[in-house]
Amino acid sequence: MTPTTPQLPNAAAHSFSQLLSSTRRGARLARLLAVGELHAWGLSPNVIERAEHIVAELAANAAVHGRVRGRSFRLVLRVDTTAGTLRVAVSDARGDRLPAPAPTARPEEAESGRGLLLVAALADRWNTEPYPPSGKTVWAELDVVAPDLRE
Repeated sequence: MTPTTPQLPNAAAHSFSQLLSSTRRGARLARLLAVGELHAWGLSPNVIERAEHIVAELAANAAVHGRVRGRSFRLVLRVDTTAGTLRVAVSDARGDRLPAPAPTARPEEAESGRGLLLVAALADRWNTEPYPPSGKTVWAELDVVAPDLRE
């Protein structure tokens, strides 16, 4: 008997990309669309829940901190079945404002600034990269092997 590598449901790779308005409404829509796609792809509830929070934070950051008037942000979801990962990527037009999950001097008193700390806690990996011509992409990856052992 040979050992087998766990496979994701529907062994084909999945991809989703959507341009959304850089508004709070666009950020909410990003979360709703992501959850719908991830359910349709048959990912585990644990992965979907983590991804939902990550999309919500990254999309909200794009709408609030990465907003350039008249420019949208892009949400991309991609499952790489070979690597066993789900990548959530949000691109906006503000490449000059790179995120850092550094807490303020008194984080308990801050009204904001915890979003990327949440992303870092939920994701297995995250980072930023340039999004030409002048924007940035913030991405987070989740390991998604079946069965999902994170529960």
